[in-house]
Amino acid sequence: MKRLLLLFVIGFLVQSCARVGSPVGGLKDTIAPKFLGSNIDTTRINVPRDIKELRIDFDEYITLKDVSKNLIISPPIKNITRIIPSNIANKFVLIQWSDTLQANTTYNFNFGNSIVDNNESNILRYFNFAFSTGEKLDDLYISGEIKDAMAIKKASENKLVVGLYQVKDTINYKQKPYYITKVDDDGYYELNYLSPGKYKIVAFDDENGNSMYDQGKEKIGFQKEAVDVEKSISGLNLKVYPSKKPLKYVEMKETPGGVLMTFEGKPDDVKVLSINDKLKDIKVTHRPKSDSVNIWFDAVKDDIGQTVTENLKFSYDTGNKQDTVSVFYKYNKKNTMDINNDISGTMAPFSDFRLNSNYYLDKLNTDKWTLKVAGDSINTIPFTAKISESNPYHILVKSEFMEGKKYQLTVPKETVSSFYAKNYQSKRFDFEVDKVENFGNVKFILQNAPTTSYWLQLLDSSEKPVYQKYTKGSEVLFPILKPGEYIARILVDHNENKYWDESDFQNEIFAEDSYIYYKPVIVRPLWDSNETWDLKDTRTLDTSKMTTPKAVETPKKPLNKLGTDNEMLTPVK
Repeated sequence: MKRLLLLFVIGFLVQSCARVGSPVGGLKDTIAPKFLGSNIDTTRINVPRDIKELRIDFDEYITLKDVSKNLIISPPIKNITRIIPSNIANKFVLIQWSDTLQANTTYNFNFGNSIVDNNESNILRYFNFAFSTGEKLDDLYISGEIKDAMAIKKASENKLVVGLYQVKDTINYKQKPYYITKVDDDGYYELNYLSPGKYKIVAFDDENGNSMYDQGKEKIGFQKEAVDVEKSISGLNLKVYPSKKPLKYVEMKETPGGVLMTFEGKPDDVKVLSINDKLKDIKVTHRPKSDSVNIWFDAVKDDIGQTVTENLKFSYDTGNKQDTVSVFYKYNKKNTMDINNDISGTMAPFSDFRLNSNYYLDKLNTDKWTLKVAGDSINTIPFTAKISESNPYHILVKSEFMEGKKYQLTVPKETVSSFYAKNYQSKRFDFEVDKVENFGNVKFILQNAPTTSYWLQLLDSSEKPVYQKYTKGSEVLFPILKPGEYIARILVDHNENKYWDESDFQNEIFAEDSYIYYKPVIVRPLWDSNETWDLKDTRTLDTSKMTTPKAVETPKKPLNKLGTDNEMLTPVK
């Protein structure tokens, strides 16, 4: 009996010792790791320049999460050779390097949100460790807020950083800033442990995590004037905007009617010449500030690429760059000229019927076109048609269209011309004019309106522009809008070039202003809505509450039946 009791006790103890892990029950650990000490003494000054590592100890096992994206060292230490922990949790962080440190310099290691405890992943947020190779720790700072001026929805991952470059005769912006820090999720930043001096401040969206601004690929904000850091500075705020891409040729490819030349960046003007013996007659179309250049020719007449693939050569001149490029071309019989219409059965009242072509349009011959009310095979309706001034791929058909009626437009073949082609087949377009009661009007009354021209855009929930007007003044009317919720945005055209210019950091040119209305614009059927918008209002739009109304009760208030100006108010494709 004693032997059985002894075996039972031993078995119980073995089983108890074998259970390793977190205790069942109790409060969940919500405390972040605590800093205990480092291999550098507590004063953190007069650190030898030939030191090759920093070890930081904590009170529990930790891991490093996305340390390559989170860790920022200011000033930069170029040759980091090792960072621990990597895959296995430790109670310390070890960073090793091969560089010799600068004299009389304060180094700051900003870990961002990379340090987390191993069990519950509690984050030690924005942990900094600083030391100096001189006799004191520099303690000046700059703080403020960074805002993405064009952002409508909060980014899933905040990659904004703020950096300082030392002002010298020449500043190499292709190197990491002398000081750099991350912007927190609320847009706040602090650049700490700064030494006195003059600096150039920049903020950018560090998409690739290399701590350097990549022109044309990352948003940027900056000050033209240097920041004189003689004392700490608070409230230095910046806005980041899309940046201008440097001009660079990309490729050429076969396209309906010819070939397409594309650039990275947006040239003001491109001159193109054919340097092919067989191909002398070409037409070149390019819209200023567009990255695409179309080269049109008659491949059949000139016997280009009819039986074999041919290497076509062209020269281009953008003003700053000249070069010769080529493309392997084979004529595609399927890429014939055609015209279509993209409305789904009905079109908005008081608007023009629009046709689209895959070719740049040159001439119309409407003598044989017919417009009739559906069901009436005898009587035709007067109309006019013209190529759109704002988009040469569109045809606008004007008539006294009546709401609720169905129409038929017949366009015979070879009545729509491009430079070297005509529509190859006749087409009939059936459409119906919707009723005005299914649409609403919105009028914007702007306070502190721009003094120059601007675009007022209405965007859908995916941030795609659906309607826009290029206008001036303090009142903007959008008549005949489809019901729903829209985001209102203004892009200002300060230089009146009819193009919204991005930031040009290299030449210190700011982006043109933009504004986002702080509340969604709700369009209801048969309703006039007035929106008063003060452009100095700094409230932000909360898109999390936006919904697309499935059914809106039709109110009693009558709709003001104003006609639409279709060159100014056009669904943006």
